[in-house]
Amino acid sequence: MIVVPLTILVIFIVLYTMFASAKWAGLILANVAIAPIGGLLALLITGTHLSVSSGVGFLALFGVSVETGVIMLEYINQLRAAGHTIESAAIEGAVLRLRPIMMTMLVATLGLLPAALSRGIGSDSQRPFAIVIVGGLIGALLLSIFLLPTLYVWLARDGDRLPEPEAEFGEGA
Repeated sequence: MIVVPLTILVIFIVLYTMFASAKWAGLILANVAIAPIGGLLALLITGTHLSVSSGVGFLALFGVSVETGVIMLEYINQLRAAGHTIESAAIEGAVLRLRPIMMTMLVATLGLLPAALSRGIGSDSQRPFAIVIVGGLIGALLLSIFLLPTLYVWLARDGDRLPEPEAEFGEGA
């Protein structure tokens, strides 16, 4: 009741200072809000109880969700700064950032899969942690690839503060 809201507040503050926009920080937190859905479903499917270990897994899941949101949002903003429309930047950003986001999530998922499937001695403490992260990352990947660009299109406006376009974006636009 204390750690999770405090963690989300700290994440929001860091995102706000990074993007200088409460709108973009809130958009990434929306991505974080959907991440636990996969973790909760994974706990339900495996019949695992919510515990301290699974709670720590949710905190780790929040971190990866923030990372994927930042990767996609920053790229979409760069495309817009280079002259793309809101819709084309969101679509192209989602398509071109799918691979890096998927690789980030697959590394963690495949690394924790043995712990999530383990039944040996001592696995009772690490299995809930791994189950939450594996299920959460799979769910977050599916939801963030479609939901984040959609929410971006709904929230973005032509007068938004955007970063300075980088050289690689200026040449390709």
